[in-house]
Amino acid sequence: MTDVFVAAGSNVEPAVNLRRALDLLERHYPRLRCSRAYRNAAVGFEGDDFVNLVVGFATDDDLGTVIGHLHEAEAACGRARDAPKWAPRSMDLDILLYGAMVTDQPGLVLPRPDLVRRAYMLGPMAELAPDFVHPTLGATMRELWAAFDRAAHAMQPVDLGWSPGAARP
Repeated sequence: MTDVFVAAGSNVEPAVNLRRALDLLERHYPRLRCSRAYRNAAVGFEGDDFVNLVVGFATDDDLGTVIGHLHEAEAACGRARDAPKWAPRSMDLDILLYGAMVTDQPGLVLPRPDLVRRAYMLGPMAELAPDFVHPTLGATMRELWAAFDRAAHAMQPVDLGWSPGAARP
């Protein structure tokens, strides 16, 4: 089994779209775990605030299958694959870590470099898996978050009204 961690974010009906994406991911990964969700300002463009969280799960699926499930969930939330990079998002699901895999290929770098640059990725990641060791930096998520300049990156916890394993229609 491989531990996978995914950043999830939306600034277009974020509560609705994040709950939809989590429901879809939970169908494939029933032991889905989630950090708290946080509201933060858009980064890289002017737009509505995002709501972000990190989800984790263990799987036997290969990387391509996981990416396929993430793309399906994004599409179900109305995201077009050819959408501009720095623009509003109905759903953005990015693999942060796929176990200890280190790779740099077109369209995919693991561990995701933004993990240690973005509070909305690192904070929830440290909350969800504080003792997980970054594959290239050799530090735990807790240690990386403790050293992060949090004052420059305001995040406010929000309740999505979603919990793993809850009965849903």
